[in-house]
Amino acid sequence: MSKKNAGIVALALFSWALGSASEALAANAPADADGLVAQHLDSIASGSVRAALKSRVVQGPVQYKILVGGAGVIDGKAVLVSEGKKFQLMMKLPNNDYHGEQFVFDGDKDKVAFSTSRQSRSSLGNFVFVQDAVIREGLLGGALSTAWPLLNINERKAKLSFEGLKKIDGQDLYDLRYRPKKNTDLEIHLYFDPQSYRHVETIYSYSTTEGFAGSAPGSGGSSAIPGTMDTGPGSGGPGSSPETANARQQMTRYRLQEKFSEFKTVDGVTLPTHYDIQFTQELQNGKTTLSDWDLKGLDVSNNMGVDARNFEVK
Repeated sequence: MSKKNAGIVALALFSWALGSASEALAANAPADADGLVAQHLDSIASGSVRAALKSRVVQGPVQYKILVGGAGVIDGKAVLVSEGKKFQLMMKLPNNDYHGEQFVFDGDKDKVAFSTSRQSRSSLGNFVFVQDAVIREGLLGGALSTAWPLLNINERKAKLSFEGLKKIDGQDLYDLRYRPKKNTDLEIHLYFDPQSYRHVETIYSYSTTEGFAGSAPGSGGSSAIPGTMDTGPGSGGPGSSPETANARQQMTRYRLQEKFSEFKTVDGVTLPTHYDIQFTQELQNGKTTLSDWDLKGLDVSNNMGVDARNFEVK
C-alpha cells in the first residue's frame, strides 16, 4: 500500500473512531436533567461529603488580558469566598485605571463594585450588575462556590432543560439550559464533560438594541457603548449618514463565558484549579472587545472560618 493510500485509510479510521465515540456518548446520555445533575454532583463528592460542606475559600493568581479591541496584561490576585448561598469573587489588580472586579451576594442583595479610576464599573461589571442572575443564582464561579445552584436545585426552583450532546469549542459536551425562577432575558447554558460529568463551562448570552454603559479597561479609554450619550461624528446623531444610523439599529451582543479545568481532589472534593473568564461585546458600531481573566493554580480550602464582612453589601 502506498503512503498516500495508507494515509487516507488512517484518516478514514480516525474519523470513524470519532464518529463512533460521539454515537456512544449520545447513546449513554442521561435520560433527563435530573439524571445529569445527579451524576454531576457525584463527580464533586459523595452525598455525605457534600452535606458536610459549609464554606470554601479559593485563592490564587489572576492575569487580566485584553484579547480583542485593545492591548495590555496585568497580573494580580483573586479570591473566591462562599458560605452557603453567600458569595464573593474579588480579582484585585495593581493598576490605577482598572483595579479589578468585586462581585458580592449576601444571600439577599447583590453588589458589583466600581472598578475604574472614574468610579465606574467595567463592561463586565455593568453586564453582571444589569443581568444579576449571574450572581443571585450562584452561577458565577461554578462548582468552586458553595452557592452553586445545582447543589440545591429544588430550593432554587430553576427550570432545567437537558439539550443533549453539543459541540462546544471543539468538544462534545452535555448541554443543560438553566432558567431562573425569576424571569430573565439572559440565556444560560451549563456544559458538562460526558465522561466525568464535571461542569467545565458556562455560557451566558444576551442580545439587545440597547447597551450597557461601561468600558473595556485598558482598551484606550471610554468605549463608545450604545445607550450612552454620544452625538459626535458617526454617532448616529444629527448629521450622521443613513448608513451610520442604520448600523446603530443593529443588535449588540454580549457573551460571558466561564471555563473550568485541571480538576484536583482535596478532602474528598473534586474541583477545578483553573478558572477562566472571558467577556465579549459585539457593539452596534461594529467594534468587538474581548477581555480575559485567567485564574490558574488555585488553592481550595473547605470549611474554613469565614469572616461575615466578606459578604457585606453596602
